[in-house]
This record gives sequence, C-alpha cells and structure tokens, in this order.
Amino acid sequence: VQLQASGGGLVQAGGSLRLSCVASGRTFSMYVMGWFRQAPGKEREFVAGISRRGVSTYYADSVKGRFTISRDNAKNTVYLQMSSLKPEDTAVYYCAADQTVYGYIRSSPSEYEYWGQGTQVTVSS
Repeated sequence: VQLQASGGGLVQAGGSLRLSCVASGRTFSMYVMGWFRQAPGKEREFVAGISRRGVSTYYADSVKGRFTISRDNAKNTVYLQMSSLKPEDTAVYYCAADQTVYGYIRSSPSEYEYWGQGTQVTVSS
C-alpha cells in the first residue's frame, strides 16, 4: 500500500489543523493505521492509532484530549484532527499502516510496514 499524507502547515498556538492520509489499493480496511511524528533531533514517536474498522483508538498521553484520529474506509483515508496545538507539537507527521494479524493497535514504529512521506506541522508561540 502507498500512503500520501497532507494537511500540514503553520499555525499559531491554540489553533487547529486536520491531517489526511490517503492510501492506494483495495485493502485499506485490513490495516491498523497510525500517526507518528518526528521533531528535529528526536526519535520518531507514536501519536495515535486506529483499528481496522475504526472501533478502537489509542493516543499518546501528550496528545490525549487534543487530537482525534478517525478513518473512512470507503475513501481509503485516515485523519488526524489536531486542536489546542502547542509549540511542542511541531514536527513532521507521518501516517503508517500496520498489517498486523492481531488487529490491535501497536505504538512502536518498527511494527508498521508502510509509511507516508510526512507532512510538516509548525506551531508558533
């Protein structure tokens, strides 16, 4: 599967952005999807994940209550709605697909087989 992320940009602290990630192929619903981010000089970190049918979600503590992940399997798209943005949210955001046979959400980047190209999110103070 190929992933194409978009929606990043420059926003002031307290603002909102919605990221989108469109997947190619017909098997999108078979993948657990995740959003990760990587700030300069830091390791890539898990942000949020969603199960195959969108029933379950999981968030990093740092974004819980501010970010919402969702998916539309008919459109092969996963979203990340980001609100109350903080300067520390500044990073390149990546979507990723996990072809897990278990179906639960995993937070380690090494578990995800497919990655989008990343979209830059910059939050100014």
